[in-house]
Amino acid sequence: MCTIFCNINRTYILFLGVIIIFYTHLEDYINELYKDMSINEPGQLSIKNIAKKLKINIIYGRVSLYFENYIVLKRSTSEKEWQLFGEEVCHYLRHIGNHIPMHELFMDYQENQANYFSYHFCVPTFMLNDIEIPTTHRIMETFNVEQHFAERRLEMYKNKLLLEGRRNESSLIRI
Repeated sequence: MCTIFCNINRTYILFLGVIIIFYTHLEDYINELYKDMSINEPGQLSIKNIAKKLKINIIYGRVSLYFENYIVLKRSTSEKEWQLFGEEVCHYLRHIGNHIPMHELFMDYQENQANYFSYHFCVPTFMLNDIEIPTTHRIMETFNVEQHFAERRLEMYKNKLLLEGRRNESSLIRI
């Protein structure tokens, strides 16, 4: 029997009395977001597909930003554009208001949130779990991200496995 339960910071999946995996609130949020959009596999992750489902218009410009239902992306490689899109989707979904009068530290805080969000948005944990032995190269190919991004995401995932007590699985991962 499989049971799902939550506490303040995590969602746990309990299978036959053993905790298999747990998700943070952000991982839950992204999992539900993709589930609501019927996105279940890496091949469905694209700017065009997600923008259409979220009713966001994409414009290309000199800088990346969002306003109303528009996301402006700076032209770059497809990998970099995907990563920037992840950051701007965070602003679009989770941050509101005019940033100009905002205190500099709060702006930095929101930028850090968006950066962290993009790692989980561009390489969702529930999809990463399906890769038998994740490697930097496999993440780059599967999720269309740059090497440094894949390395950082893999490091985050390895730390998650260690935190869950899945030391044997984490030892297979080479960053």
